[in-house]
Amino acid sequence: MPKHVRLISFLMVCSLWSMPKAANAQALIPHTLQLDPTKLEKQGLSLAQEAAQLAQFQQVELALPRARLASQLAPGNDKVWLLLGGLQLQTKEFDAAIASLKKAQSINPKNGDILFALGSANFQQKNYQAALVNYQEGLKLKPNDPEGLFNLGNAYFMLGRLPDAIAQYNTAVSKDKKFWPALNNIGLINYEQGDIPGAIKQWQSAVTIDKQAAEPLLALAVALYTKGDRQQGLTLGETALRIDSRYANLDFLKENLWGDRLLSDTKKFLELPRIQAALQQPANSSSAPRQQPTQ
Repeated sequence: MPKHVRLISFLMVCSLWSMPKAANAQALIPHTLQLDPTKLEKQGLSLAQEAAQLAQFQQVELALPRARLASQLAPGNDKVWLLLGGLQLQTKEFDAAIASLKKAQSINPKNGDILFALGSANFQQKNYQAALVNYQEGLKLKPNDPEGLFNLGNAYFMLGRLPDAIAQYNTAVSKDKKFWPALNNIGLINYEQGDIPGAIKQWQSAVTIDKQAAEPLLALAVALYTKGDRQQGLTLGETALRIDSRYANLDFLKENLWGDRLLSDTKKFLELPRIQAALQQPANSSSAPRQQPTQ
């Protein structure tokens, strides 16, 4: 990690330097310190880079003030405002996030990532129609972006336009064969529609791509257990919850678009003694530390 430039102290010193000195026998003319905008912008970009690295390690509370300062030091850089808006989204400061993202958009209206971030802001506030428009506009600028296609599919999903959602998920996979979240969400739709074999096939494909993907692994475990393959279901469920115990939280699953049918079956699955034991094991085991959340 690059050395932290302590810009707050630097600016405080500058402000003190620009203050008029105390009068003795004669008043002094205040001197205004001339700061180099190029150097300040460079320092701002360095701070933004550090904030981005902190955010990658889920240190959002540390990253946010750095990003705020970076936006003051490099106010003409759309990526700095985009970073700040993204961090504000993570802390659910939606109004501030949208303001930052709008600022980024005014600087660079051709940056599709800004529109995707605005879509995320609207999606998190359950304004799915506005999110849909944001994602569509973003995809005009970045038509082959798998995450943009996936998020557009999610907007269709929440609007009840399930065939359109599946179409976008399939397009996302066609652009990136390893983009398992799209396969996972097709499985979610299949399960709610009663197509259990179809759902299992999608989740098996997702797990084949990433064996550490806890979400499709747990969904697959529940589906297999419910249809009668109990031993395999329990084994996969134990593995999934050891990878990421957040998936034992039904509210968390609902946020990840799990439907009523799957949530009902998962609730029963999570109450099984063997699964409860698996949930307790990471906390009691000194040899297997609890995995840090990835979101």
